[in-house]
Amino acid sequence: MSTLKEFLKELHQESKVTRKMLERIPADKYEWQPHVKSMTIRRLSSHLEELPQWITMAFTTNELNFATVPYEPVLWKDNLELLDIFERSLAEATMHLEKGKEEELNPTWLLKNGDQVLVTMTKRELVRHAISQTIHHRAQLGVFLRLLDVPIPASYGPSADENEF
Repeated sequence: MSTLKEFLKELHQESKVTRKMLERIPADKYEWQPHVKSMTIRRLSSHLEELPQWITMAFTTNELNFATVPYEPVLWKDNLELLDIFERSLAEATMHLEKGKEEELNPTWLLKNGDQVLVTMTKRELVRHAISQTIHHRAQLGVFLRLLDVPIPASYGPSADENEF
């Protein structure tokens, strides 16, 4: 199986659980955070819905420079809009993985702030990083939801709230 197909399979598998997590965010808790150093649920969820866009960036850019493209999270009003944004982001990433070529993953990609290079990686590593970040931040959201006593969906096996996965 090609790397692109492996990434596509993993992206779709992880997206099933991410979607379930995003659906369960209580509407009255968007601005809640478990600690002053933690993101709010809204901010964390915004990051989760945008992470597939990093896969798209691997195919469409050679760098992201915060000095020329300042970061601005998408503002969503409810879970339906959040899920819609996530689905569009996922669809675009899917399209690039389906139509992309293995050799497109070889070039270097940079994350910069002005002239300062923050991260250098291959585009393959950027795709892997986007999927890993999704898993990482989804786990954070799971902790947030657990602290709010929201049932946690099964992911890599049953959860304390769901026996099916």
